[in-house]
Amino acid sequence: MGRKVETFAPRDPKHARMYVCGPTVYSFAHIGNARPAVVFDVLARVLRRQVAQLTYARNITDVDDKIIASAAVQGVTCDEIAARFTEAYHTDLSALGVVPPDIEPHATAHIGPMISMIEELIDKGRAYEAEGHVLYHIPSFADYGKLSGANPDEMLSGARVEVAPFKRDPRDFVLWKPSSAEQPGWESPWGFGRPGWHIECSAMIRTHLGDQIDIHGGGIDLRFPHHENEIAQGTDARFWVHNGHVTVSGAKMSKSLGNILLVRDLLKDTPGEAIRYALLSAHYRQPLDWTPEAARAARAALDRLYGALRDQPDAEPNPKDMEPVFAALDDDLNTPAALAALHELAGQVHSNPDPVRKMEIAASLREAGALVGILQQDATAWAQAGAGEIAQIEALVSERAEARANRDWAHADALRDELLVLGIEVEDVGGESRWRVRA
Repeated sequence: MGRKVETFAPRDPKHARMYVCGPTVYSFAHIGNARPAVVFDVLARVLRRQVAQLTYARNITDVDDKIIASAAVQGVTCDEIAARFTEAYHTDLSALGVVPPDIEPHATAHIGPMISMIEELIDKGRAYEAEGHVLYHIPSFADYGKLSGANPDEMLSGARVEVAPFKRDPRDFVLWKPSSAEQPGWESPWGFGRPGWHIECSAMIRTHLGDQIDIHGGGIDLRFPHHENEIAQGTDARFWVHNGHVTVSGAKMSKSLGNILLVRDLLKDTPGEAIRYALLSAHYRQPLDWTPEAARAARAALDRLYGALRDQPDAEPNPKDMEPVFAALDDDLNTPAALAALHELAGQVHSNPDPVRKMEIAASLREAGALVGILQQDATAWAQAGAGEIAQIEALVSERAEARANRDWAHADALRDELLVLGIEVEDVGGESRWRVRA
């Protein structure tokens, strides 16, 4: 809210409370959905090191027009769609090393609290009923726009609103809307219907974390109107934390461009830990551009870090070794600096001549890596997993060399293209073919 870095201290010195907007479960998670899950997983790990107790809640939106539409297309119930994609979301996040939150409230389990909150807003003169709908009246809240800094014109163009004749102000947003007999709905003082998206989070926060929380997180796309609307409804958070957009090779993800990258598809070619590393390679507040090269670079970086852990027996970590990593994460969750500090530790493992000290630094590297959710696998197993890829590359390079020797240029060129898809460049020098990872 203050647009500056401030020292974090929870309202209750012994108990921090954090809420992050989770997915609307109508489809598989894409790489943009994965970024906040990974970012706030790291933030939760950092907070748990600093406070006696953290309660971290991340919701599931399981009633929404997109879910209704998906169910209609697939000829199943909304509950089936929500259950299927909630399970898929959990599976995909687990592959990225994301630890489940302490609380995962589902919107459909909180209809009663939502109705109660809507009734309170009506009583305060902040909301009104019109033609089976209940709408929040934005002019009734003087501080509206304080979080996003949006002016009235931007609010009109940026808010996802339906301009209906029964609205007192075009910016007013829906708290409750009617449902048909075929749509999910619940009985309410305003008839059979379902909640608007914004009231869901406010009600779940109040139910599980209370009237005041310390941190509210989510993607930058939620800052307006979703989080702005939550504030208007009464959500009180001391810190609002937003991660930047994810683009794909410089372009915004969209169905029209056909560049929506699903996590489960990326996992077919890239280890989950490498996807996680790539998502943390940029500062959380900055945009992140996902490219095949970035994924390969993340894998190569993890190869170097795990290489420092190979053949190192267990030992006690040294807190002093880990201080640069802690300092980076304590500075507005600067994960790029934290990763750089981990690589510095890896270099010290290789360069230190003292075997005992080498073991200690390696233990510190692994312990510090846990804070960002990496380096917890067996180092030898990680190397062996990559060995299969190397064997595939070398087999293709050898086959290409044979094709060149037989002057089968078309086949050689096809194999070169196949290697390029894998991110490998081949250089022919003095009758030999040498390969390297494409920069």
